[in-house]
Amino acid sequence: MVVNAANEDKDWDWLNAVNEGRVLIDREHPDKKVLSKAILRNLKDPSSGERRRIDLALQGPRSLAILQSLTDDRKVKDALARVRRTDLIEVELAGLDLVIARTGYCGEEVGYEIFVHPDQASALWNLLLEEGKPFGLQPTGLACRDSTRTEAGLPLYGHELAGPFGINPIEAGFSGYVKLHKPFFIGRRALMEKGYNTGKEVVRFRMNEKGVRVPKTGDPVVNKRGKYIGVVTSCAIDSQGYLLGLAYVDKRYNREGERIGIFALPGKVPPGKSMDELTAGDRVLLHDEATVLTRFPTPEEKETWRGKPAKKVTTFMDLVQTE
Repeated sequence: MVVNAANEDKDWDWLNAVNEGRVLIDREHPDKKVLSKAILRNLKDPSSGERRRIDLALQGPRSLAILQSLTDDRKVKDALARVRRTDLIEVELAGLDLVIARTGYCGEEVGYEIFVHPDQASALWNLLLEEGKPFGLQPTGLACRDSTRTEAGLPLYGHELAGPFGINPIEAGFSGYVKLHKPFFIGRRALMEKGYNTGKEVVRFRMNEKGVRVPKTGDPVVNKRGKYIGVVTSCAIDSQGYLLGLAYVDKRYNREGERIGIFALPGKVPPGKSMDELTAGDRVLLHDEATVLTRFPTPEEKETWRGKPAKKVTTFMDLVQTE
């Protein structure tokens, strides 16, 4: 299990509380318990010894070829190629003991997360950069990863999931990941009663012009007639140089091509005046126009991502490969 960094302590405490029977796991059936205790191990903790792992992400259409370039063993190359999405494999590459999962949060069809012992992380990092040069591999940081997940429409905890607006997975477009049939599910009844009936959804949008002010989380969204319909939750620059983001709005405006307006609020909002009180030199805050996109990118849109390589941001976080 790989948890959101901001939730690490909370998730670890919850797993242990459930495992030890210290909390309710079904409010409607308070006597329900887990059948047996599991062995929980924090693979970041030094106490895990040789099992310790950290996560490096290798994402992009040539990520498989890069991994295969690290070995001459045809069986290993074939095993890597057969890893299905969300599956993982334990393998040794270039003398490094690795767990490789075909997962990621960049919106790419092919991408991997590589779990490596901390003592071997530098060797793996340098090896990937060296072997990845012919494939156009670039080191990137968290901001780059956040921009790619935003462009792909993927929700982030604290922005499009939970957070200040209390967005549930159904509103975020992740209903397929909510398994209401599972044996116990905290909040299942509440989600069944309210999750489909809030009247709001997360949408993707793109600003119609370049060079406009960058919308921030919480900035107001209006319809084409100026009626308030929701708020911005994330925004980044897409591969074409336009601002592209996610917003939590009235679900009546989730149609592709819908025209909306976004008030990208400055650090200091001008004092409010009625229109008949304005005098020369007063500033009036105006919205910038944007267009609603499909909830998640179409194959045709993804093809446009290949037109421009990602900017190089050198930090020890992730490896993203672009064509």
